[in-house]
Amino acid sequence: MKTNPQVILNRLQSLACGLAMALAGSVALAAYPDKPVHLVLPFPAGAAADTAMRVIATRLAEQWKQPVIIDNKPGAPGFQSVAMAPADGYTLILGAGSHIVTEPLIKTRLAYQPERDLTPVGMVLTNTPVFTATPSLGVKSLGDLLGLLKRKPDELNYSSGGVGSPNHLAMEAFQQATGTRLVNIPYKGGAPSVNDLVAGHVQVGINAIPSVIQYIQVGKLQPLAVAAPRRHVSLPQVPTFSELGVSGLDYEIWYGLFAPAKTPKALIQQINQALQATLADPGVVRQLKAQGAEPSPGSAEALAAYIRRDTEKWRQVIRLSGIRPE
Repeated sequence: MKTNPQVILNRLQSLACGLAMALAGSVALAAYPDKPVHLVLPFPAGAAADTAMRVIATRLAEQWKQPVIIDNKPGAPGFQSVAMAPADGYTLILGAGSHIVTEPLIKTRLAYQPERDLTPVGMVLTNTPVFTATPSLGVKSLGDLLGLLKRKPDELNYSSGGVGSPNHLAMEAFQQATGTRLVNIPYKGGAPSVNDLVAGHVQVGINAIPSVIQYIQVGKLQPLAVAAPRRHVSLPQVPTFSELGVSGLDYEIWYGLFAPAKTPKALIQQINQALQATLADPGVVRQLKAQGAEPSPGSAEALAAYIRRDTEKWRQVIRLSGIRPE
């Protein structure tokens, strides 16, 4: 049977068009980035995550031979701006576990939805939390504190960065694991909660090591335990919760890199490769560890799986604590 010449011509044109589009996509990937990349940081300038990410951004810019422009947009506005950006790899955001996991669990009217609006690129950093007490409380160990809490339930308080913040949920997990009860004093952010802990206005708290290590070193805070599987190199004298007989309190404060939803998978992989190379750079590693941060490179798929596990863990803590979505 003969085929109509016009049909053949149409098929050839379609094939040529498809090949041209594929070639254009390959050329675009090969050229990426050919203009500045915008990195949104949902933290104020000078915050621990901001300082660490500027080290990484500097090395990425050198690797890409394009500027990486830092844009500080604290909180939800930062995520909204990325959700509305083109899915072309030129707008990225550093999200913390609180932004990606816990806030969606406790806030019913959140202005962004991570699962809908973002796609994971890769893990960037993790920080180990340390449990501390104000020296005026007079406790030198976790055992001392537990004894005091047994004698005085609901009398001691702790500082947190707000309802649903990482240190709030960590303290809820601590109470569930130890059968103790403390009063939450929520602040608007981590910095004021640490300041009042150091000043002795609140009695205990759990915070990322970079946020409090300077106060521990000069005796303004008493470290009791680290919430990690092993002791931290910055505080080798401080035991883990597990060493002290308290299980289930190993967790990380983590930060991952995200792109707008529908960013092509091949482009995500390309950005991830650059990120992993940066996080393996000895100079970058040295600077980050000096800040108390731990470079944690991994694939986009590994970050997605981590988020699923973290979500289930904190969903359980929230359910048992009675925290109601707001």
